[in-house]
Amino acid sequence: MFHPIDTHVGKKLKELRILRDLSQVKVADKLGLSFQQLQKYETGGNRVSASRLYELAQLLDVNTAYFFSGLPGEDAAVIPPVDIDAIRIASMISKISDPGIKKKIGTLIAELSS
Repeated sequence: MFHPIDTHVGKKLKELRILRDLSQVKVADKLGLSFQQLQKYETGGNRVSASRLYELAQLLDVNTAYFFSGLPGEDAAVIPPVDIDAIRIASMISKISDPGIKKKIGTLIAELSS
């Protein structure tokens, strides 16, 4: 059975990796790990050590506290469950430089979601 905090940290890691448009292989290579080890971190199957968490934070350009945000008892606002597809779409849209196209995509999404 996985510890809930390890699972939470893993979900935050996966969320951030996807947001940064990085594959498991790419992140694992930069850390000198196998992608399977990174998968275990992301599922909470293996705990992330303090030193590895620091390395991940440096690589993904966040504060180490990011991985713990949203835990019960935190002062931060409650974070809703992560929708990985929404993160992927937001990441792709943020790469579009033309504001007109971004606006049209926003309009399309608004129409489809109503």
